[in-house]
Amino acid sequence: MQRFDHPLLSPSLGSHKTLTSFHFGQPGSGRKIYIQASLHAEELPGMLTAHHLRAQLEAAEAAGLIRGEIVLVPVANPIGLAQRLDHKPMGRFELDTSENFNRFYPDLASAIVEVVSGALTDDASANVQLVRRAIGDYLQSWTPNTELQSLRRTLLTLSHDADYMLDLHCDCEAVLHFYTEEPCWPQLAPLAHFLGSRATLLARNSGNRPIDECLSSAWWQLSEKLAAAGNSKPLPQGCCSTTIELRGELDVSHAWAQQDAQAIVNWLQYIGVWTCVTAPAVPAALCEATPLAGSETLYARSPGMVVFAAVPGQTLKKGDLVAEIIDPIAKHTAPVLAGVDGVFYARIRDRYITTGGELGKIAGAKAFRTGTLLGD
Repeated sequence: MQRFDHPLLSPSLGSHKTLTSFHFGQPGSGRKIYIQASLHAEELPGMLTAHHLRAQLEAAEAAGLIRGEIVLVPVANPIGLAQRLDHKPMGRFELDTSENFNRFYPDLASAIVEVVSGALTDDASANVQLVRRAIGDYLQSWTPNTELQSLRRTLLTLSHDADYMLDLHCDCEAVLHFYTEEPCWPQLAPLAHFLGSRATLLARNSGNRPIDECLSSAWWQLSEKLAAAGNSKPLPQGCCSTTIELRGELDVSHAWAQQDAQAIVNWLQYIGVWTCVTAPAVPAALCEATPLAGSETLYARSPGMVVFAAVPGQTLKKGDLVAEIIDPIAKHTAPVLAGVDGVFYARIRDRYITTGGELGKIAGAKAFRTGTLLGD
């Protein structure tokens, strides 16, 4: 194992943060897997999963079982991890800009299309390497002028040439669920099954460029741009990425983290990056993949106390009671009903809501939303 400490741009005199990555195996000896945790810094289940995964990776490398390269970043956001306000963690948005730490990554396809369009050949594998070099050169030329930009650039520099990218998050209160882009789903389906995903949400472009889609969309968007210009050279999907929501914010336990780490190990063995005598069999799916555009977000139409009638993981029918909003002053109870059939996969943790506030999400099977599909 090799450890690298990557200094971020200092925002102020006497202040300096560092991002740390752990590298297993040998670069260039096989496929590269990149795994990071807690980019939303208050979402800690992934950090504990990375802790347990690291121990297994160290043992596997010592035994010579790693075939390829695995990069692990257990604390992907040292900026957000240090942000607290009135004793509460504030790790989703940077306090200086109010920007979400997992939005607004660069449009890599547009950045490199002119560089690679005339250099592609009929060799698909060579084209993948060409595009990765072009992305790497673009990132090297990007000079960040804020601490946040330097974090984004460092994370992309570590991950841009990965075959697979796993971004470990969690929701407020939730069952394990899985986001990925449609071009990545066939390759990533076994991982979702090993993890026991209870809701799998697919989109071609969810909007606002989170880091996982920044990496995976670069390939299919670049392919589309080239095709539109009449360039028919082969370009495979060079990076398959996913955001994995490891249940809820309070689901930080050794039992869950060890289970999730073992599921990732099983997947690494299944794809051959971690050698073993017999590769694990892919478990049966616990849910069908559904469109992210079919996910219904429930909102409060009035303020009050929230009393949930439905629990995460429950399968609902349209019209089922999900929650009640109670106004004890007016002695009024407002029911919140499911608008679609599907799995109630996530809900808020707070039990007081203001008008218009988000309450929870149901994974419906039929797409009905357009535009930006992810929340702030």
